[in-house]
Amino acid sequence: MYYQAINLNEKLSKFNDQWSPKVIGQINDHQFKLVKIAGEYEWHVHEETDKVFMTIEGEMIIDFRDGQVKISKGEMFIVPRGVEMKPSAEKECHIMLVEPRSVLNTGGTESELATANDI
Repeated sequence: MYYQAINLNEKLSKFNDQWSPKVIGQINDHQFKLVKIAGEYEWHVHEETDKVFMTIEGEMIIDFRDGQVKISKGEMFIVPRGVEMKPSAEKECHIMLVEPRSVLNTGGTESELATANDI
């Protein structure tokens, strides 16, 4: 067995692309993904699963059709399944996502996601 903590800042320093989640770990059928974001993403919905956003650095906004939430460094927010959302960040923001393995980034395919060994 290999025991080593995952250093989030070290993993984040190994990529610069935005809106492209990188898988850094897995527990049961859920993955932990790091992603850098800036600007606006498209409106979308995850009909079958909740989605967790944890802000590591910076500040992000998630717009909903009936309001919005600001998630600052050290905070997290859970978007319930079936709720349409539009994430954004005025300046680059680093976040960790927790979601089922089956959830694909709407900007690409699962095969495009980097794993912990890649970053």
